[in-house]
Amino acid sequence: MTTPTLQPGLPALPLAIGPVLLGVVPATGPTTGGNTVQLVGLGLGGATSVLFGGTSATIVGQDPLGLTVTVLAPAHAAGSVQVTVTNAAGTSNPASYTYVTAGAPVAAAISPNSGPTAGGTPFALIGSNLQGATVTFGGNAATVLGTDPTGSVLFGVTPAGLPAGGNVPVVVTTAGGTTTVPGGYTYLLLPPTVTGTVTPATGSAGGTFTIVGTNLFGASVLFGATPATGVTVNVSGTTVTGTIPPGTSGTTVQVTVQTAAGSVNAGSFTYL
Repeated sequence: MTTPTLQPGLPALPLAIGPVLLGVVPATGPTTGGNTVQLVGLGLGGATSVLFGGTSATIVGQDPLGLTVTVLAPAHAAGSVQVTVTNAAGTSNPASYTYVTAGAPVAAAISPNSGPTAGGTPFALIGSNLQGATVTFGGNAATVLGTDPTGSVLFGVTPAGLPAGGNVPVVVTTAGGTTTVPGGYTYLLLPPTVTGTVTPATGSAGGTFTIVGTNLFGASVLFGATPATGVTVNVSGTTVTGTIPPGTSGTTVQVTVQTAAGSVNAGSFTYL
């Protein structure tokens, strides 16, 4: 048998190598799992399976160069386990990872510490032992996106909060315990807005009026300088109703909506 040779000037064919696992970062994590772990090595591209002591981890990211695979560690009993990566080229050598009983979470600060009442604000919690945590704002569950590999930073999105704004406690809970973020989180009442004008635009004292807008929580309404009575706001803060106060027939007055966050012009009203 003759050994095939490459034509002069042609590049050498690359050698196919199986996955080689060089390390696991971090090398320890809580028994509850759910923390982010990065596997570092060579030829890790196209990973189809990552096992922690025989238990499958969730693959959440892969480096296209095959140098890293990012996973969420599965839950496991305390102790050291072997981690392996499998792809089409085979299964890697094992690397060690140690499960430890989770300590009590520490939440030192939240950034930002305020945002709109509608929620939806991305936030970061700074502390330690935050892996696998749930977070509530005034009793309402936030959306937790994950933590950094060390469990010292937790990322999430705030839930909707107090319609009228205000400060609420932020509580972090893990298998290791519960803690409260110093200072909590303040929901900010946004300035009121009005879509259209007061309805009706003409009428008599004692009639009912309606104003439609946003952020109308806790509103009061002035017809000129005279406050309306019986003012109510719906639960979504989008509609104000009330009773038209006394006024002089034939006069036109400015209608103003006032809240703790500001005031807005709601058009004019003419007394008949």
